[in-house]
This record gives sequence, C-alpha cells and structure tokens, in this order.
Amino acid sequence: MRLQCLFAALCLGVGVIAGKYSRELNEPKPNDRDGQAVEFRIAKLNQVWEKAQRMQLSPVRQAELHSDLKIQEKDELQWKKMKVEGFDENGEKEAQLRRNFHVILAKYGMDGKRDTRPLESNSLKDHDIKEEDAFDDPRLDKLWNKAKISGKFSDEELLNLKREFQHHKDKIHEYNILMDTVSRTEEIHKNVISPLEGDTKEHVLQQKHTELKHKMRDLNQGFERLRKLSHEGFTEDSEFREPRVIELWEAAKRANLSNDELESLKEELRHFETKVEKHSHYKEQLELSHQKLQHVEALGDKEHIKRNKEKYDTLAEKTREMGYKMKKHMQDLSNKISRQGLQHNEL
Repeated sequence: MRLQCLFAALCLGVGVIAGKYSRELNEPKPNDRDGQAVEFRIAKLNQVWEKAQRMQLSPVRQAELHSDLKIQEKDELQWKKMKVEGFDENGEKEAQLRRNFHVILAKYGMDGKRDTRPLESNSLKDHDIKEEDAFDDPRLDKLWNKAKISGKFSDEELLNLKREFQHHKDKIHEYNILMDTVSRTEEIHKNVISPLEGDTKEHVLQQKHTELKHKMRDLNQGFERLRKLSHEGFTEDSEFREPRVIELWEAAKRANLSNDELESLKEELRHFETKVEKHSHYKEQLELSHQKLQHVEALGDKEHIKRNKEKYDTLAEKTREMGYKMKKHMQDLSNKISRQGLQHNEL
C-alpha cells in the first residue's frame, strides 16, 4: 500500500520535473566510427563502461556507475559548449571535470590501484541490523553501537539511522579519494619546470584545497548531527527520512534563505525524497531479479532463462535511468541552494 502511494505521489508531484530530465534519455544511443551503437557520446566514458562490463560489479553498483557516467557526460558536453562560447578561460570548470572523473574511477576501483576501500553496501542488506555492522571509522562504530543498545529507537528508526551512518561513511570515502587526488597533484606540481604551467597547476591546487576544506566542514557538521541524533533520538517533527535529502535541507537552513524560499524548497525536497525512495525500491528489485536469473540459469531451461533475462535487462535499464534523473535533480537542488545562499550573502 505504501509503495502504491509512493508511486502515485511521484507521478502527481514530480511529473513535470521528471520530464525535464527525460529528454536526453529518450534520444537514440550514439554510434562509434564504425556505426556501432555505443552507450555514451564521449570515448573515455565508453571505455570505462566497457571495462565495467568485464568487472565483477554487482548489478546495483553497475547501475550506479552508469548514472554517474551519464552525469559526467552531461557536464562535459555542457563544458565543451561553454568553451566554444569563450567561457572557462582559466580552466576552472575543466579541472573540476577531471577531478570528478577521477573520483568516479576511484569510487568503482578503476583507478589502477589495488582497491582496499570497502564497497558500498548492497541495498538489500540495509534491511538487516546485525551485531557485526561496522562503518570503518571508530567514531561512527562507537556512536552506532551506543544507539543500538540505547532503547531510543524502534526497528524502523534504526534502519533510518543506519542509512544516515552509511551515507556519512560514503562521504568519508569521497573525501579520502579527493585527498589522494590532491596529494598526487602536489607531487606532479613539485616537478613542474615551466613557470606558466606552474601558475596553472597552483590555481588547480588551490581549488582542490578549497573543495577539501568544504568537504571537511560538511563531514564535521554531518558527524555532529549523527552524534546529536544518536543521543536524543528522532523527533516527531523530523522533516525528512533520506540522508541525501536531510543533507540538502540542513544546507538550505544554513544558507540564510527567507522563510518563503525555505517553504518552497521544502516542498521540492519532499518530491525529491519520493524520487529517492522509488529509486531505492528499484535497486532492491534489480538485485532480486539478478538472484532469480542466476537461479534460472543454473537450472538450464533456455526459454525460462530468456524470459528472465529480458525482465532483468528492462529493470536494469529503468534503474539506470531513474538513478540519472535522481542524481541530476540532486545536483540541481544543490546548485540552487548554493546560488540562493550566495545571493543573500551579497545583499
């Protein structure tokens, strides 16, 4: 019943917004030089995707990678248009795109390093609360263990809290990737001979250090919120459940917006949260569909395999599309909050 309401709310509330992100997804897939259909319009993104096909990524992580690459493709094509029109003369946007691409490679273990970082949790496992749950950070583990035995949380609230802890763990992972990128860039910077090239790299390094500073601030604020939540429990007037939506709402409240702007944004965030929940549901269904397909393949009935493979492929495509729309919407909301906050600070 809840899922039916969720779908209805999504269709009624964000139909117009969804259309905004659907146009490019409905375009025919591009072709390479030999006329073969390819997944992306940028060669290096196709190379990453083809490599991913050969790796043992779970269906959910493969879908997540696809939506991350679609966002990267959109941003790079927009940048190329900006470049033609004479924008980004100092290369700031170009450096950010390179950084984002490296983050994608590192996130999915494609950066040429032996990946010792933990993989993102399977969404199905989020339904279980196990004693051995760990977040690879002593402070998070300590908070989580205290929260579990505190008696302040129902089972559903513990699941919501666990999602928030997992989200914070993922943000720590992203911060470590960026730290690694900055360290390697500084090593290269030391070996630069040309003064002109040195100035360019100095500018890029300053950008990265600024981004690191912002991410560390976000991590500290996020941890403080988790600490407070673990000690005090959820309040009845909690606005949102999904960690990414909560993060956006907290950023909006810090952005010095007017009450009317906050109310308008709150309504948009509610629609966005519905979209996030629907995407999470599809990821769970994709994992279940993959397990069923593996079972059918083991039995060897070709007709049965064909039917289940078609269902699985359709669900995988739908999950990728929804992942892209959700991440694009989150990107737009984040930019909107930053713009509005900047405008208020300038007044």
